[in-house]
Amino acid sequence: MKRIFPIVILFLVASAASVHAADGKVKPLRALMITGGCCHDYENQKRILSEGISQRANVEWTILHEGGATRDHRVSVYEKKDWAKGYDVVLHNECFGGITDASFVENIAKAHKEGTPAVVIHCALHSYRNAKTDEWRKVLGVKSMRHQQKGPVDVVNLKADHPVMKGFPKPWTTPNGELYEILEVYPGCTPLGQAFGSRTDKDHVCIWVNQYGKGRTFGTSLGHHNETMDNEVYLGLVTRGLLWACGKLDKNGAPKRGYGAKKPD
Repeated sequence: MKRIFPIVILFLVASAASVHAADGKVKPLRALMITGGCCHDYENQKRILSEGISQRANVEWTILHEGGATRDHRVSVYEKKDWAKGYDVVLHNECFGGITDASFVENIAKAHKEGTPAVVIHCALHSYRNAKTDEWRKVLGVKSMRHQQKGPVDVVNLKADHPVMKGFPKPWTTPNGELYEILEVYPGCTPLGQAFGSRTDKDHVCIWVNQYGKGRTFGTSLGHHNETMDNEVYLGLVTRGLLWACGKLDKNGAPKRGYGAKKPD
């Protein structure tokens, strides 16, 4: 069963931004959110992320929520060759680890390699992991096949001077969590935060940025639970990450002119 919510979300979430689009100065960033799959509360998370980010940045949303609680759903838009056309950034918060079709996965990756910025959250890391291709992992910048302990995660800020990490605590403990085990960090990936994994007795990257071809990626493995995602620190981090991926974050970690949250007249 699939559900598409572009009209409602554009009206409810991005109305503040679209009010100012007619002035000819700065139009909102057009963001596509792909969500759905097993193991997470995507019904509420799509609202938490879209509303939370649009309260902090000039972003309007199209949300594609498909797949129910399955692991092997093929998101409909990915069947198109130019599936990301018309969007400034794609936020991936999906969990489809059962997909094995390498060509299908490589078509997803191709849009980002050609320049469409990506934001990848939590189970996006485990999506498409069974396909025999590394192209999605190259988009992510990291490889993960399983998670570590569940419970609050103590995050260490590795690069407090990076624009994405400006204002991020040093350290920060998530309200709840599920730490992903990172098996490999790919060339082009810059770790920004890490946390200790009790099962492996080692630190694992949990916040990073990545360059894949012409496209920028911001990623975090954090975000399993709603109480972590619906948190000022988390939403601020993901907003800065999205703006950075789009080239709209200044060196001080603030939105560039015109890309801060807009208020209705």
